Amino acid sequence: MTASPPKFTTLGCRLNSYESEAMKDMAQSAGLENAVIVNTCAVTAEAVRKSRQEIRRLRRDNPDAQIIVTGCAAQVEPETFAAMGEVDKVIGNTEKMNPTTWQGMAADFIGETEKVQVDDIMSVTETAGHLIDGFGTRSRAYVQVQNGCDHRCTFCIIPYGRGNSRSVPAGVVVDQIKRLVDKGFNEVVLTGVDLTSWGADQPMQPKLGDLVMRILKLVPDLPRLRISSIDSIEVDENLMLAIASEPRLMPHLHLSLQHGDDLILKRMARRHLRDDAIRFCEEAKKLRPEMTFGADIIAGFPTETDAHFENSLKLVGECDLTWLHVFPYSKRDGTPAAKIPSQVNGKVIKARAAQLREAGAAQVEKHLAAQLGKTHHILMENPNMGRTEQFTEVTFDVPQEEGAIVTASILDVRGQKLVA
Repeated sequence: MTASPPKFTTLGCRLNSYESEAMKDMAQSAGLENAVIVNTCAVTAEAVRKSRQEIRRLRRDNPDAQIIVTGCAAQVEPETFAAMGEVDKVIGNTEKMNPTTWQGMAADFIGETEKVQVDDIMSVTETAGHLIDGFGTRSRAYVQVQNGCDHRCTFCIIPYGRGNSRSVPAGVVVDQIKRLVDKGFNEVVLTGVDLTSWGADQPMQPKLGDLVMRILKLVPDLPRLRISSIDSIEVDENLMLAIASEPRLMPHLHLSLQHGDDLILKRMARRHLRDDAIRFCEEAKKLRPEMTFGADIIAGFPTETDAHFENSLKLVGECDLTWLHVFPYSKRDGTPAAKIPSQVNGKVIKARAAQLREAGAAQVEKHLAAQLGKTHHILMENPNMGRTEQFTEVTFDVPQEEGAIVTASILDVRGQKLVA
């Protein structure tokens, strides 16, 4: 059999994609061959089902390869994947980021390795800053600054897959960003599981805003800094200051809102109320008028009535949300919400999710129409497509330099994209 480099399949979040890139480097350095690595997601029961389905498909397509399963689903349910005949190895979320794990699975390793290598994620106290160079694009690089979560939202299994919150020290983050800028990246995105908890486990307990200000000060050649999903109730003064005063911090925030009704938010064990979300969005817009928001919203959480749902629907306009990630509630065994007796009918959940998506699509149309005639600085992801500061997609009929920041006027709207 001809040796082939390891193949990776990634399900789920941006952090998983980031970690797959880091694993690719480690697996190749270890000399791992003829292997397929599946980085799974556990955010919903449906995500776990899709992970199993993907493993079965990959086995059919790669009958002679070693199938290695990792990620959150493998961490939370190692026995489920170990019992699958298609799977050769199951490794946990901590183990997957350790080079010695990959060395132990390479062909020239002498000795036996256990089929299941999944330790207690709650005992992990550090997150290493893995050095990777983006996702096969010259435009944007992702830097993991935090992992895990200390909160226990009743619908969420992720803390049991990722462990408690832990931060990459600021100095390590700054050094990595300097390295990426030296390599020519024009935008860096800070990522994490619960980004706004960054620093809580560090000496002096700095906040995310402190990290953002430090990066912008110490890496003056970085053209654009973007932060991924945040919890608005945890936003600190320095982050608000950066929003107001730092044009290199991109005016696009993705908010973990989840719902628009106070009672449902309480049953979710969220730490904010609807008025907190509205107040934050109003304040951020006042400080930075061009600010756009994305948000996660769950439709059909147990006990959600029509009136509760209407509050979520109204929140889309009240917070002026543009990019919605709508999640139909999916019962997840092992979470408190799965035990709530008043589960919402599946057809009702589907219909409510569709309504939220319609509201989101209307907000996107409004945002796109407002950009006509405006001039934007657009980061080119490929010769014919780039993104504005607000992360809006822009197409070019005339090819541009990949990775460059191009200043252009918006001429038209085509579908859900701008045309320059």
